[in-house]
Amino acid sequence: MSDIQRIALTAGEPAGIGPDLCVQLAQSSQRNQIIVVADPELLQQRADLLKLPIKLIEFDPTSAAQPSAEGSLVYIPCKLADKVVAGQLNPANSAYVLKTLQIALDGCLNGTFDAVVTAPVHKGVINDAHVAFSGHTEFFADGAGVNKVVMMLATPELRVALATTHLPLRDVSDAISQDSLLKIMHILGESLQQRFALKQPRIAVCGLNPHAGEGGHLGTEEKTIIEPAIKFMQRKGYDFTGPWPADTIFVKSRLADYDAVLAMYHDQGLPVLKHQGFGDAVNITLGLPFIRTSVDHGTALDLAGSGKASATSLQAAINMAETMSQNKTPHE
Repeated sequence: MSDIQRIALTAGEPAGIGPDLCVQLAQSSQRNQIIVVADPELLQQRADLLKLPIKLIEFDPTSAAQPSAEGSLVYIPCKLADKVVAGQLNPANSAYVLKTLQIALDGCLNGTFDAVVTAPVHKGVINDAHVAFSGHTEFFADGAGVNKVVMMLATPELRVALATTHLPLRDVSDAISQDSLLKIMHILGESLQQRFALKQPRIAVCGLNPHAGEGGHLGTEEKTIIEPAIKFMQRKGYDFTGPWPADTIFVKSRLADYDAVLAMYHDQGLPVLKHQGFGDAVNITLGLPFIRTSVDHGTALDLAGSGKASATSLQAAINMAETMSQNKTPHE
């Protein structure tokens, strides 16, 4: 394998800030080769709107990988179905968005790409086009034939993984079983070892209920599900501890003892992480047979084409994908 990595970058919802971020990213050189999957006419239109110079180069898989140069953007063409107006959703382009993801997925599975980084998509407009779509995570997991993946967000100072993701709060408790929690804990522990070069990662597990159940007085999930799962993983040699009350485990002095926190639901862990490092955070899907990272924000339709969107999180996602690819273990 070349020392230069090839990283696919899907441009996301064409009416959102994804194309802006790709063009902005190209204004700086990169350590590896970034290959944008998008309609080149869209990229040029957005560059013109932002008044940024861009040289578009079609990807040649037979040529040697080269670091992306300042001012240039290597792309794989994917034709839009209809015209794009920045900030205005168009369901007609939903199939285009999914095709960009499929191209990136296929390239990761066949070894063309070392990783994929995704700009934000708009789930609602894809569903408005009568296409069942619940998100990048599920799309890649289904396409790779993986039954279980784990969503983790990371900043330079904090990693937070989730036991459940986009569920109504009333459904969270029913979704946390000992079997599902053990699968999540195994993926998390193994991924931190293999992708983050942590020989013995220290992982704090949050309780589900206030005060981690208060000894069973505020809920029994800690005693019946979470504690047994932690003890099982400890017997397997993993350093999981808890369940800890979520209102105190995120105290800075406590976090110094851990490499990651496993939160039970979306808004238990992610508000803390985003408060701590929004804009520098990266969304990572663990458990796939390839590396996938993403930005920590949405399509920001109101900023599309304005020049006000920041590519900081996208650059962080690329940096994270590069680091994870370098750390992957030989047997993978």
